[in-house]
Amino acid sequence: MLAPPPMLKANLATLNALRTLFGVRAAGRLFKRSSGRASHILEEARASYGAGWDAIRAVHALMEQAFLETPASEIIDSPTRAAPFLKARLAGLGYEVFAVLFLDAQHRLIRWEELFRGTLTQTSVYPREVVRRALACNCAAVILAHNHPSLCGQPSRADQILTRELQSALKLIDVQVLDHIIVAGSNTTSMAQLGLL
Repeated sequence: MLAPPPMLKANLATLNALRTLFGVRAAGRLFKRSSGRASHILEEARASYGAGWDAIRAVHALMEQAFLETPASEIIDSPTRAAPFLKARLAGLGYEVFAVLFLDAQHRLIRWEELFRGTLTQTSVYPREVVRRALACNCAAVILAHNHPSLCGQPSRADQILTRELQSALKLIDVQVLDHIIVAGSNTTSMAQLGLL
């Protein structure tokens, strides 16, 4: 017998998780109304299922805490693993946050810092402060990151200008900008992959 396609396996796993939380009948209704999409299921569960939603929140809190207790250096051992880490930290915030991952010459994480907080639509970023922190960390490279609470993952014109300004400022102290990652809900956008660095 052939293995089910990955999407079917994911749907089956989702349905089984819902059955555990809500029982067979309620799980079937919830799965059908949400077309099996986890993000829709969470919204539907929040609106309709008190005890089940409490269980989801409890499991999520435990998973998040376990993730946060894991040293970032164990999670990010290469720049390509930065996006999931940043998504876990920045997704779902109702305000903009600008953060920096400071990396050594082998692109291993030295530290991560949330440097600036803003409003729903913007945050003020000061290149001088980013340079100061880079010097203090004695880093060789950085990955810049911020979130878009609007859930629009596309880099704005202001994002592109800021990235160029930071690249220029950091270049003066011989620090390379490897990427600028935008977190928009459950999605991330790499400005490096878009050719904007």
